[in-house]
Amino acid sequence: MTDHDHSHGHSLAEDLQRIDALMARRRALKWFAGAGTVAFLTGCGGSDAASTDTTTPTTATPTPTPTATPTPTPTSTTATGTCIADPQETGGPYPADGTNTASGSTSNVLTSTGIVRSDIRASFLTTTTVATGIAMTFTITVVNVNATCAPLAGYAVYLWHCDRSGNYSLYSAPGESYLRGVQVTDANGQVTFTTIFPGCYDGRWPHMHFEVFSTLSNALGGRYAILTSQFAMPAGSCTTAYADTTTYPSSQSNFARVALSSDNVFGDNTTAQLAQMTPTITGSPSTGFTATAVIGVAR
Repeated sequence: MTDHDHSHGHSLAEDLQRIDALMARRRALKWFAGAGTVAFLTGCGGSDAASTDTTTPTTATPTPTPTATPTPTPTSTTATGTCIADPQETGGPYPADGTNTASGSTSNVLTSTGIVRSDIRASFLTTTTVATGIAMTFTITVVNVNATCAPLAGYAVYLWHCDRSGNYSLYSAPGESYLRGVQVTDANGQVTFTTIFPGCYDGRWPHMHFEVFSTLSNALGGRYAILTSQFAMPAGSCTTAYADTTTYPSSQSNFARVALSSDNVFGDNTTAQLAQMTPTITGSPSTGFTATAVIGVAR
């Protein structure tokens, strides 16, 4: 005996109930079709279901483009307050600090009696020759860039530079020891030297050399500098000084052939570094120059 289809042969009451159920189902399907076919498919099928609907356009929501916040350019990575750390520079070929030789022997004027002095114009070793040129009083302030530019007292500064003809004592002027000296900073972090405006020799921007030591005893021992660097003379002061070709016989022509931007020491310094490495100079050749500068060290 085979199975039969049980969809027929019911009573009228049962048929009416089945018809009512069928109509209710059709009304429900019609409601879904009219109210939210896309929403229904999307809710059930996720991204794959949404991709099957090719008749309903999708309006993309634009992604706002963020506005970049400019990053300020620091004057120096070690800047603190209004000062920066001076860059390390070469001591050059004429330091007389024990790091090289002069005339075949080690040259270390820092171990010599008499190197601690404010007026550095006269030789003090084998002669008493006084270097001539435009007189200049130079006050230097040593500060700690890691302590809001606080002055550093008790630090020693060794200053040296060429004479009006571009020669360095103990080297190209081997019999002399002028234009070299050490001073110790006071409570204001300051030292003052009496010297002359340096000449300009061929190939270099006019400059002065310096070394900073944490104590005087370290300075007098030589080769213990915590900073070796240079000062760049202001262009205006150079032009004024070298106009006197009697006092500075070759500086004017040498100066005309050099540029700060191409100098082998100052050429790669930042604007902020150069600003600090350039002394402020007032006065005149007849009355003498007065100079001030800041040396920043990180302590």
